[in-house]
Amino acid sequence: MKYALMERFVPEFPIALMARMLEVSRSGFYAWRSRRGPGPRAQARALLDARVSTAFRAAKERSGSPRLVRDLADAGHVHDRKTVANSMKRQGIRAKAARRFKATTNSAHDLPIAPNLLKQDFSAPAPNTRWVGDITYLWTDEGWLYLAVLIDLYSRAVAGWSMSDRMKSNLVCDAMTMAYWRRRPPPGLITHSDRGSQYCSQRYRDLLDRNRMICSMSRKGNCWDNAVAESFFHTLKVELVHGHRFAERETLRQAVFEYIEVDYNRTRRHSALGYVSPERFEAAQAA
Repeated sequence: MKYALMERFVPEFPIALMARMLEVSRSGFYAWRSRRGPGPRAQARALLDARVSTAFRAAKERSGSPRLVRDLADAGHVHDRKTVANSMKRQGIRAKAARRFKATTNSAHDLPIAPNLLKQDFSAPAPNTRWVGDITYLWTDEGWLYLAVLIDLYSRAVAGWSMSDRMKSNLVCDAMTMAYWRRRPPPGLITHSDRGSQYCSQRYRDLLDRNRMICSMSRKGNCWDNAVAESFFHTLKVELVHGHRFAERETLRQAVFEYIEVDYNRTRRHSALGYVSPERFEAAQAA
């Protein structure tokens, strides 16, 4: 009974003081504690840590505490962000960290340039009214692999994408073709990009004309004019590429396919959407 009483007041009083007051030995108290196993508080903390660790691994080690809070809530376990953050710190786990990226744009050309219609307004009143596109490059042991994407500003969904070992106009045209046939946008959609030669090519401009789309381009040397696309590449590289070695282009192709179509569009929680995935956001808005 004395040891149980001491256990109850451990957070408030020193163990040595309570042992003297109750005329018991500290060693006896520690022996009693080890025999009875962890107390309720320690058990609850261990259970929380296990849940957080499981959710973290299920998110492929890509989620910080804000997203994990919502993943846990969906599983019926409600905790505040500070509690989850403390558990992560206690276990030494953290989401993959950001790094700087290099620009890929080649704007040193004499091809026609479109005006900047977005002017850093990345909102959209409805699906398929405003898309942004960009190109990045990813390294493998076989050489570079280039990725072009088109993102719907309404839901941040990747509407279309394409990969190639050459950064030619067909790269962005293939991404646009995928996006068009998948989403079937109405006439008048604004598609925004940088001033790269691929987006200024005749082939790309003809494709936009046939699909009755309006072309918009960033100002020269201003990456903030296409911040949403830059942010997507930032996320992809941090969560998928950094820290991994890809021996073959085909292996990276498959990894990017899974990341975009399975993880990013369907399940990854987006802070701009109230921490739901693009697919869930569109479904909720359509309901």
